[in-house]
Amino acid sequence: MNTRQHHLGSGFGARSTTDDVLAGTDLTGRTALVTGGASGLGRETVRALARAGAHVLVAVRDPAGAAEALRGIPGAEPLALDLGDPDSVRACAERVLAAGRVLDLVIANAGIMACPETRLGPGWEAHFAVNHLGHYALVNRLRPALNPAGARVVVVASSGHFLSDIRWDDLHFRTGYDRWLAYAQSKTANALFALHLDALGAAHGLHAFAVHPGSILTPLQRHVPREEQVAQGWMSEDGTPAEGFKSPAQGAATTVWAATSPLLDGHGGAYCQDCDIAGPATTDDMLVGGVKPWATDRDAAARLWELSAELTGVDGFTP
Repeated sequence: MNTRQHHLGSGFGARSTTDDVLAGTDLTGRTALVTGGASGLGRETVRALARAGAHVLVAVRDPAGAAEALRGIPGAEPLALDLGDPDSVRACAERVLAAGRVLDLVIANAGIMACPETRLGPGWEAHFAVNHLGHYALVNRLRPALNPAGARVVVVASSGHFLSDIRWDDLHFRTGYDRWLAYAQSKTANALFALHLDALGAAHGLHAFAVHPGSILTPLQRHVPREEQVAQGWMSEDGTPAEGFKSPAQGAATTVWAATSPLLDGHGGAYCQDCDIAGPATTDDMLVGGVKPWATDRDAAARLWELSAELTGVDGFTP
């Protein structure tokens, strides 16, 4: 069964910025945790939430470097986290819980894309491990800290999910590695994670959403050579982003909209794009976007949750 996807008419769009969607929003007294918040879309997300008054825990691999990158953003607090290391995920969550933090927002923003074949932990494929399993384990370990009066989790997915459903028979690419399919599978996993997290969390005051930020040139493309980006049509020879690409402030707008908009009340689990709920994908054009049916399949979402719990040994919703 697939979840229903339909536009709400938010009044915002592809060119809206974080400041546009948060205008008049007061997050004073709220606490957010943003993974990968020291650069790119993550840094813009942190800046926007902090500017609206939130205290933001910025979970990153290099807290010292993040402190420098976040200089000038009041209310941003670096926190050590390596999503590819289960021990680091556990330690990060334990620090938050030990400090008595109450989290109103969790933004699962960090990720890797198109990296060389890499194995983590017990041989997990790196995209699946970092982009999905790390966030799955972190959110489940943080569950006691999530505000029961109404917390939201926003998972940054991508139209990259167009390229692959979950490879149930070969999750970790043991029979041949393809860096783009590995990334795509992890982005489908992001959407399914949000879908089932919302199904389990709704009775506990927790709602979750997946977002496609759009196409933006950020450090996420660090593993894609410049000549390949030009060949893909992402940029011109002089580095100018292609038509249809967004700025970081436009790219992060859907994330902060999903984290704060009252329009999403009653629409938990939705996949969002351009500061609205996305419609079904009617083409294979990732710039046009939308959401493919395999990323909104509730049965697949439940199956992925069970598998993720087995792989990580963590399930915050099992007594």
